[in-house]
Amino acid sequence: MAWYTILFNLFKPKMDWGYFEDKPFEKEGKLYKYFGVHFYRKILVWIGWEKMYRQKNPMKANLTTLRARDYNTKESEFGHLIIAMIVFAFTVWFTKSLDEAKWLIITNLFLNIYPIIVQRYNRPRYSRVIGYRLRHHLIL
Repeated sequence: MAWYTILFNLFKPKMDWGYFEDKPFEKEGKLYKYFGVHFYRKILVWIGWEKMYRQKNPMKANLTTLRARDYNTKESEFGHLIIAMIVFAFTVWFTKSLDEAKWLIITNLFLNIYPIIVQRYNRPRYSRVIGYRLRHHLIL
C-alpha cells in the first residue's frame, strides 16, 4: 500500500471518473447494509481505526472538509481496488486449490473488499450534504 500512497500523492488524480459517481442503488445504501457494512464499521471502531482517522482528519462543518472527505473516499476506494485486484490475480495464478486460496480470499475480503464497500456507502452521504449546502448557500 505504501507504493500506492507515494504514487497517488505524487500525481494527485482528480478522481472524477464515472466509476466514482453514485449509482442509483447506492443512494440509500440498502445493498451495502445487507452485506454488513454497519457491522464492519463497528469493527473499525472497536479496533481503534475510526478514532485514529478522526484524530488525523477532524470533521468540520464546512464545504472544504466535506469535499476533502468525499475525495478521500475515492482515494481510499481506488487504492483498495488496486490491491484487491492484485491479490485476486495472485490467488488465481499461484494457488492450486480453493483450500489453498481460502486465506487469501478471506484476507482480501476483510482488508480490501469491505473497505471498498464502506467508501461506496459513505460517498453518497457526503454528496447529499455537499449538494444541500451548495443549494442553500451554506458555504461555511
